[in-house]
Amino acid sequence: MGSFWPKPARPVPRLRKGDRVAIVAPSSGLAPTIPGVYRRGLAALRELGLETVELPSATMSSEQLYRSPQLRSRDLGEALVRADIRGIVSVIGGYESVRLLPLLRSSDFANHPTFIMGGSDATTYLLFARRAGIAGFYGPSVMAGLSQMNDLPDEYRLHLERFLFEPWTSYEYTAYPSYTHGYTGWNGENPGGIQQLQPSGEGWSTLQGDCPVEGHLFGGCIEVLEFIKGTPYWPPPGFFDDAVLFLETSEEKPSPQRVGYMLRNYGVAGVLRRIAALLLGRPKDYSTSEVIRLHETVRSIVSDEFGLDELPIIGNVDFGHTDPKMIIPIGCRVRVDPANSRITLLESPFSDS
Repeated sequence: MGSFWPKPARPVPRLRKGDRVAIVAPSSGLAPTIPGVYRRGLAALRELGLETVELPSATMSSEQLYRSPQLRSRDLGEALVRADIRGIVSVIGGYESVRLLPLLRSSDFANHPTFIMGGSDATTYLLFARRAGIAGFYGPSVMAGLSQMNDLPDEYRLHLERFLFEPWTSYEYTAYPSYTHGYTGWNGENPGGIQQLQPSGEGWSTLQGDCPVEGHLFGGCIEVLEFIKGTPYWPPPGFFDDAVLFLETSEEKPSPQRVGYMLRNYGVAGVLRRIAALLLGRPKDYSTSEVIRLHETVRSIVSDEFGLDELPIIGNVDFGHTDPKMIIPIGCRVRVDPANSRITLLESPFSDS
């Protein structure tokens, strides 16, 4: 594949107002099923000042896309190499985009560094981009996060505007004041709407750790990462040295016990001993007691089972399947200050070209 998980990740050209971004569906195809939500997501991108270019996969059904991973991979490749396209945004997640990985070309990513953003099942091809040496962006998609932009707290749009378009050399994330577990309007009424917002309270939760650490971001949806383990698309052990591992759970709501099963694998594989810190996304649809049990499970496995009681762990961070979402640049260096629950990007994943 011509790729050896280089560190650090190369930056990609920053988006500018008026740029054209390709809309692709490398995972599921819900645009024809719930067109109002899809159209509202496109409108949000245009509100942000971007021009949308819909490639064939964007408006195909899930059944059509499932039958043709080749078409989905071609769309990704075309979006990367086209000179008129400066960015790529996925329609929504799914469950089997891992099938695309043998069909993608590392050279397309390495030779045409392009902003590419998605969440959930997008973990697969974002890590492929990282494997090819460029930053990938774990964040909102057209139908999950962007469609709901105007119903979410104002701080979310400010984050999108500043992160994507303003020049910065370091970026401090801040907890959103409120969040929602899900959406309304998927039956055609109020497309792009959200469930009731809930206050974030004190924001993120430090589970353990006192000293600030630095490292390179790696992670995504914990269930999707399980699809990649043991394949040629999983990093070698040394890659995890000083990584800041970020993990979040999907709408399938794996139990705290099941999350523990998956996390324990990282411990046995030696990954937990190599990483600099662990970040946990706010889990979707968990009750307060389930969140407490999840955090207790994670802390117990890391500290009690593997003896890593000084590894910084911060939970309820604003990335993943709740909204609003932060954009997480995979491969970017970050500083984690557990004592003050602070997360700061130390470099920009964007170039000025």
